[in-house]
Amino acid sequence: MPPKKYPRKVHIARQGVFYSLILCGAILLLGGIGFWLLDPGVHTISEGLWLAFTTAATVGYGDVVPSTHASRVFAVIVVLLGLAVLSLATASLAAIFVEKDVEQGEELQIEHELMREIRHLREEVQSLRHEIRREKDDHR
Repeated sequence: MPPKKYPRKVHIARQGVFYSLILCGAILLLGGIGFWLLDPGVHTISEGLWLAFTTAATVGYGDVVPSTHASRVFAVIVVLLGLAVLSLATASLAAIFVEKDVEQGEELQIEHELMREIRHLREEVQSLRHEIRREKDDHR
């Protein structure tokens, strides 16, 4: 089998997933702290984190909601950042799977080409053997 062609691309895509997840965690952490500081209805940081998560994921269960104008504006920012970062993470993850599928498809194509070449070489060797036999028979 030939060496893999795209290890660097897969590595970059994996790094993209890693960095996107770190960025996502940072946005959720800062969002949770922001909601805790801005909204009087958010009593603990864990409630703020929950609100940041449900807001960034655009789930909005309704158990904890932004109640002030400042926290609502902050919620819009968290939604926009959350969607962007989750899209990046999803795209990076998809790139890893697509790259593997492309590599497997190329490997199968190379394998089929090699098998075709081997068949062709076998036929050629068989033909040469027959030719040699005929030459030997003609010289006797």
